[in-house]
Amino acid sequence: MRPADTWKDYELLDATDGNRLERWGETLLIRPDPQVVWKTPKQSPLWAKADAIYHRSNQGGGEWEYRRRLPEKWKISCGEGEDKLTLIVSPTGFKHTGVFPEQAVNWAWYQQKIRAANRPVKVLNLFGYTGGATLACAAAGATVCHVDASKGIVAWGKDNAVASSLTDKPIRWLVDDCAKFVAREKRRGNTYDGIIMDPPSYGRGPGGEIWKLEDCIYDLISQCEEVLSDTPLFFAVNSYTTGLSPAVMEYMLKTTLVPRFGGKTSCDEIGLPVSATGGVVPCGATAFWLADGVQAGEKKSSMNAPIVLKPLAQEAQTGEE
Repeated sequence: MRPADTWKDYELLDATDGNRLERWGETLLIRPDPQVVWKTPKQSPLWAKADAIYHRSNQGGGEWEYRRRLPEKWKISCGEGEDKLTLIVSPTGFKHTGVFPEQAVNWAWYQQKIRAANRPVKVLNLFGYTGGATLACAAAGATVCHVDASKGIVAWGKDNAVASSLTDKPIRWLVDDCAKFVAREKRRGNTYDGIIMDPPSYGRGPGGEIWKLEDCIYDLISQCEEVLSDTPLFFAVNSYTTGLSPAVMEYMLKTTLVPRFGGKTSCDEIGLPVSATGGVVPCGATAFWLADGVQAGEKKSSMNAPIVLKPLAQEAQTGEE
């Protein structure tokens, strides 16, 4: 487990009986979390002082119960110095706030690898959401292409770039279906040194395209392998789908990327430390591929023994749209 334990503006105060008590800046929110299956006594006295509570509906979705008037949006900061990001928080009708705080541990990982490369790095961030990973990579010096199917979410990412004073960084913000975009990039001959994908369990593209993670993830990883540069740096896949284990994601990266590029793979859960108990709530998982000669900074995986799969023949790039 890799905990995101460097936050100052975010804190998971307590967690029990299907709910989290969280501090977002000065605001206290209670949100449901299906991973919190334990029913231990509440440890924090701040449960009674929550500013808003999200209630799930039996028909799907849910709504917020506000105990005091809150601003529509506010800002929190993550990191320090040149790594500092300022992100906009806004409670949505689907319980989310625009920031997945557990991803901060991955943002720091990307930044370390980009800076250590000591060369220009191009990153493709698929299903980029509100841009936390995009801005982290850009702050570390990478050129980033950010792709998400939601126009509103991409606009939120651009607002985060403004808040983080990163509008001068080389970032392309694109509203597009991720699989179709990757296919076009292959035809154009465009390549990337790093790829990040954080796909949803289920979703729809801007043209109504249906995405189901278990059915689509392997094909997308295979497509993305074909838009990696000749000297790629890393490939990261995040998942919040409980039925897709970290080891499964790592296996796909190992069998897709290692035969062509060598390198090593790893995987682990990510999580948030609970201030009241000292425990860590799991919040998804990440699998990584990392080029040879780059310090992993991760626990070794049993999957890093040599494999004998032969590289697949690469299709000729036509450069056509």
